[in-house]
Amino acid sequence: MSDVSLPRIALTVGDPAGIGPEIAAKAARDPRVTDVCEPIVYDVPSGLQIVRGALSAEAGHAAYDLIVHATADAMAGRVDAVATAPVNKEAFALAGLPWRGHTDLLGHLTGSALTAMMFDAPGLRVVLATVHIPLSEVPSALTKERLTATIRLTARELPRFGCATPRIAVAGLNPHAGEHGLMGREDEDVVRPSVMACRSSGIDVDGPFAADTIFLRAHRGEFDVVVACYHDQGLIPVKLLAFGQSVNVTLGLPIVRTSVDHGTAFDIAGRGVADHGSMVQAVLLAARLAQVARLPR
Repeated sequence: MSDVSLPRIALTVGDPAGIGPEIAAKAARDPRVTDVCEPIVYDVPSGLQIVRGALSAEAGHAAYDLIVHATADAMAGRVDAVATAPVNKEAFALAGLPWRGHTDLLGHLTGSALTAMMFDAPGLRVVLATVHIPLSEVPSALTKERLTATIRLTARELPRFGCATPRIAVAGLNPHAGEHGLMGREDEDVVRPSVMACRSSGIDVDGPFAADTIFLRAHRGEFDVVVACYHDQGLIPVKLLAFGQSVNVTLGLPIVRTSVDHGTAFDIAGRGVADHGSMVQAVLLAARLAQVARLPR
């Protein structure tokens, strides 16, 4: 592959019972996509019987097979990046798969010790320190080791997105970032020590900040990225600000992987009305990151 060739981007259709096949096909034909890359749709075999809009183990396993195929191709250099349509976590479980989604599955397939989910939206980037776990489990999962590693991973990965020395903010877990222990000890005992450890190693990071204002401050340009403590803390501001325009990126992989910012939408599957805008944005970012990966270091 020559340096002047367009990057080859794998588009996996995700759960075939959802809107993934539709949005992947639409994105692959979109001129915004074909102008910057060669899209290759990874779809299920034509003979596979899948009921649109219905949860099933067959659909969950089919989605898994496509991810395995595309990841292997990316690892071997046959494609330059992977952009994924959404999978369904319940379908994965019905298929007997232990992974809760793309992020942990991709980490397993690539042998990556640490991965993190980042959402890249116009005016706001958010990295999640914990992802698909019950809210009741977040305090125990949010250890100093995990948060410190996530901040360091964020600092290492952000230069690919045009932030040579990223300014990182860390949201507090508790209301008002705990009010110095008045409303929970996690921010003083876990978040602040993690921030200080990273600062001492030269990372431009600060916090914990009250979560009810830090995303607004980042959106106004004070920070390049916010590390959120749990899933909805980070995803609510992103989707409120830029639903359909934000892109899910997996940090920490040896390959480029992006995805949409929405789910399988079983309720409209097969009706031809799904908006493919987020899939387009995922492919465009994948193509840009693939081009960055080609540059000499």
